[in-house]
Amino acid sequence: MLVLTNELAGRTEADAVQRVVDVLSTAGRVERVTCSSAEDLDRALDARAGRTLVVVGGDGSLHTTVRRLWQRGEAADCVCGLIPLGTGNDFARGVGIPLDPQEAAHALMTGVTTPLDLVVDDADGVVVNAVHVGAGAEAALAARPLKPWLKIAAFPIGAFVAGLRAKGWRLRVHVDGHRVASGRRPVLMVGVSNAPSIAGGTATLGPAASPVDGRLDVTVSFATGPLARVGYALALRRGAHPARTDVHQLTGREIAVTGDAFWVNADGELTGPVTARTWRVAPAAWRLVLPADSPTTA
Repeated sequence: MLVLTNELAGRTEADAVQRVVDVLSTAGRVERVTCSSAEDLDRALDARAGRTLVVVGGDGSLHTTVRRLWQRGEAADCVCGLIPLGTGNDFARGVGIPLDPQEAAHALMTGVTTPLDLVVDDADGVVVNAVHVGAGAEAALAARPLKPWLKIAAFPIGAFVAGLRAKGWRLRVHVDGHRVASGRRPVLMVGVSNAPSIAGGTATLGPAASPVDGRLDVTVSFATGPLARVGYALALRRGAHPARTDVHQLTGREIAVTGDAFWVNADGELTGPVTARTWRVAPAAWRLVLPADSPTTA
């Protein structure tokens, strides 16, 4: 196996990585590579030689690795593993990978290699878990400076700050060519889910989302009034927002968003502002080892 890690500042994280390597080593030779740049990642991928690629990190680390595999044309041929060691670990939660790193390492050694869908955009980017624009991205912007100290607690604080500020965006939204938002009515948030949860498990954006169904779960919220924003935020925590009259929840294979400048939060990675973006699903585009009892493999 080839184990990829980021530069780790804390001793606790470094010890956790070593324990993971010790577990994986019981199944054969393990090489660990620490990546601090895109060049480091490319060198590691060049030397992979058919080995399982184990990402030790959070959604951002997995996003970066899968994006580079996709750009190199290697995503479908590379077997990946994930050891969650990030702040949110939303994708691991959604596909049933244990959040304890050592438990995840044991599950990896007995798991099932599963082809998974990937969300790709028109800017050569990818989404593994979820992408959203509007209030959700603003919440991530507000939470970003707090994450090193507050960890998961930064997410609800960021959501609260964004909820106070957000008044809505004039966006045009089309799903598979059908208009969902015309731009006349302000939109609070547009989300695309490949797996259920976001914000460190504190919100369920796509309650029925699955990375094996060849579909995108799309959320369009028009809840821009003060009370409506609060109600939407509370419903989003429980995954109950699809029942709201000011929310459209649907599935499709392609979604296009244009209009006011907006930030994009893709797997916790922020880009923007932009005025247009299109996402589409690439079915069974990459492979990940999942626990045998994962709901995704059932």
